[in-house]
Amino acid sequence: MKLPITGGCACGAIRYQSTAEPVVMLQCHCRDCQRASGGASSELVVVPKEAFKVVKGTLRFHASPSEAKGMTRRGFCADCGSPVLGLPDAAPHIAVIRPGSFDDPSSFKSQMDVWTCDANAWDRMDPALPKFEKYPG
Repeated sequence: MKLPITGGCACGAIRYQSTAEPVVMLQCHCRDCQRASGGASSELVVVPKEAFKVVKGTLRFHASPSEAKGMTRRGFCADCGSPVLGLPDAAPHIAVIRPGSFDDPSSFKSQMDVWTCDANAWDRMDPALPKFEKYPG
């Protein structure tokens, strides 16, 4: 993946960059991610938190309970509503970027499906990817 990873929201009010390679790229099918994305899953790119920086604008956050521990704070643009970032209490050393907000979203290559226990029957997952009922352990 070309570094830095750059991206932003739909209206341009938010811009960010990550200077680190992804730790993992995945699709989460939990109910919270379904609600947050409005779809079957959320595509997620995990990077070290210290490598992620908002370079323009200010994200607004909504917190929702996480089964892992504590809350997950979801960052989005207050102007257009585009989801950009997740900050999980259970893993304070990571930032979780929504690859639909990348300047080059073609660089997203999912490595696994998680929380498949919550997946809907109409959710068409890639059969070649490893599947985990909850978080991999």
